[in-house]
Order: sequence, then structure tokens, then C-alpha cells
Amino acid sequence: MESKINEQRIFNAICLALVVAAFTFAIRANLLGTLGKEFGLTPIELGRVASAAFWGFTIAMFAGGSLCDLIGLKKMYILAFLGHASGILLTIYSQGYISLFISTLLIGLGNGFIESASYTLISSLYSDDKTRKLSSWHIWFPAGIMIGGLLAFFLTWMNLNWKFHMAIMLPPTLIYGVMLYNQKLPKSERIILGVSNKEMIKACFKPLFIFMIFCMFLTSATELGTNQWIAELLSTVGVPSILLLVFINGIMTIGRANTRFMLKKFSITNLLLFSAVFSFIGLVWLGNTQGYMTFAAAGIFAIGICYFWPTMIGFVSETMPKTGPLGLSLMGGVGLLSTALIQPYFSEIYYSQLSSNIPVGVNPELLKNAIAGTEAAGLWEQVKLIAGANTLLYVSILPAILIVAFSILHFFKNVEKPGFSQTMDKTLQNS
Repeated sequence: MESKINEQRIFNAICLALVVAAFTFAIRANLLGTLGKEFGLTPIELGRVASAAFWGFTIAMFAGGSLCDLIGLKKMYILAFLGHASGILLTIYSQGYISLFISTLLIGLGNGFIESASYTLISSLYSDDKTRKLSSWHIWFPAGIMIGGLLAFFLTWMNLNWKFHMAIMLPPTLIYGVMLYNQKLPKSERIILGVSNKEMIKACFKPLFIFMIFCMFLTSATELGTNQWIAELLSTVGVPSILLLVFINGIMTIGRANTRFMLKKFSITNLLLFSAVFSFIGLVWLGNTQGYMTFAAAGIFAIGICYFWPTMIGFVSETMPKTGPLGLSLMGGVGLLSTALIQPYFSEIYYSQLSSNIPVGVNPELLKNAIAGTEAAGLWEQVKLIAGANTLLYVSILPAILIVAFSILHFFKNVEKPGFSQTMDKTLQNS
């Protein structure tokens, strides 16, 4: 007798897997400075290590679209588990830049296979409720960052070695692996609908899809790029910056939990435009505030970015279903590619701002190594504050562009709802 698909167990397992992916973001974001000192990394090397997770994520996302149908969803999750487990262990036993880079890359691969496989899985299991279920699943990314951020804060407060911070991710990794073991998983929606490979590839060359790829590049850089660096950029605003990361992802968790309500109040394109506006306001405010008002600015930013990722994926899945697993993987892959590309730029902009704001004649090394409470330490905190604020103002250019892009998308979506995709495609082809 053929075993049945246990939807609830599978959904719970992939939610836990996403929590692990989120832990790798939150805990490693908190350890960036620590790892740099531990291994004597230069700012550029540190930026490359940070971006390695996103390169791995990107590679797995792009490959996932083809692998989903080629090897099946079950093997995709096996690859994800192996990437997470081996990456965490290798990080703990890293000896320098090379091993740290490889371990971070492996973790990124694990994260990418989780995302790619789960987009296809959810679209297949819940074909009539894609955007809401994708948002329900994606709740666990900000929730995981929030939990991981709190763990990072308390582990740091307890003065525990950074290796213990990494090891805490192993138990949930093992649990989701066990939960998915021997489970029957469905075929992709593309196969169920009978869409050929040729049709799927052709759909991914439609102008509307390419337009959404462009938008995904910017939304992901705004959300993930900023979240990965925010603990460092806001390290001297007068509040524990890791708690700001926790606060942002707490707001995102609440927001995604209320996606059903938001989709009743806003159309999907209106929601994207709303997100771009709030992201822009939040970043500009973060770049111009200090102390506990930073939480208010961070809250606005969090409201902005919380709907970006699942709504972008949901829009493509619902509006362009023929793009199949390839389309969803390309969307996620481009999102992660943009984050991988933006990491070194974050690093370069930030460290350029640090250098340009150090008073003439002052030795940077003396400031960096100044004892807490001294005049030099106070000056260094002020320099970091200005550098972090200016970096965030640079980043605000991204959601500013998105406001224009989503205004165009919303206009065409509402001008002619029937045949919207075809109308948008023709307009983009003629422009």
C-alpha cells in the first residue's frame, strides 16, 4: 500500500529547517566582528566570508530549479541537511580564512536547498493558497532570526566561546532531518499541470518575469543585505544592536503572521508598493537617529521589508505558474545573488566611511584598540556612528528605485486586470 503524504509533519519540518537557516544569519551576523579578530581577517576578507553564505545560497537556488524534478524533493532536503551539518561543524573547527570561507559556503548551500525545495513543495501542496502559505512558512525566517538573535545576545552576555554559539544550531538541524526521514513528498506543480520543460523555460523569458527578477534583486539587497550588517552598522547608537536585529525580525514575524489580513486590505501589487515606501522611510530614519528612537525607525523598516520576499515569490507563482520550479528558483537565486554581491559593497562603503570620518592626524589603530571609557574610545564610537548612518543612507537608494518600479507594476495591474501579464509583457517589450 502506497504511503500517504503527511502534509502537517512535512510543513512543520520545513518550518524548523527555515529556523536553522535563520539561525545561521542571526548568530553569524553577531559573530562577524569576533570571527574577524579570531582569525585576523582584513575588512575585505571579512566581507568575502560574509558573502560566502549568500554565494552558496545563490548556487543552490539556481541549481534547485532543475534538481527539483531531476532528483526529486527528498534528495534536495538531504543535500540541505548535509550542507547545514557539515558547514556548522567545519566552522567550529576552522583554522583560518580558507576553512571559514568553505564552511560558510556549505551553510549557504544548505540554506539554498531548503528555500528552493520548499518553494516547489508549498506550491504543490497548497496550489490554491500559495501566497498565504508561503508567508506562513516564511514567518519562521524572521522568527528564527529573532530567536537566534536573543540566543546570541545571552550567549555573548554569558561570555561563552563563539564555538558554542555555532554548536547550538546542531540540535534543530538533526531534528528536521529526522522529521523528513522516510516521508513521501509530492511531485512539483509544473509536472502535475503537464507543463513541458520548453514551456517552462520560455515562460522565464517573458518580460514581466524579467521585470520581477530586477525587482527581486533590489528587494533582497534591501532586506537581507541590511539585516546581515545592521548589528555592525548600528553598534554605537546607544542600544545593543543585536537587540535591534531581534526587534526588526519580531515585527517581521508579526507582519507575516497577518498576511491574510493584509491581502484582504491591499492588492498584491499595492502591498509591494507599501513595502518599498516603508523600507525607504525606515532606512532614512535609521540613518538620522540615535538612542531608543532607533527602535521606532527600525520598526518602520521592519514593516517595510517583512512582505517583500514571500509576496514576490507568491506573485510569480500565482501570476506566472508556467515558470514552475525554475521560475521560483531563479527568483530566489537572484535574491540571494544580489545579497552576495552587496555584502562586499556594504563592507567597502562602511570602511570607507570609517576612514573618511577619522580626524586628520589621528592614528586609526589607536582608536580601534582604545580602552573603553577613554577619550579615544569615545571618538571611535562617534566615527562608527557616523559611518553606519551614512552607509544606511546609501542603501536607501534601493527602496527608492523600488517605489518607482512597483508604482509601474501596480498601475498596469489595475489598469487592465484581464490579461494583465500579456499587457505588461507587451509594454515592456515596446519600452
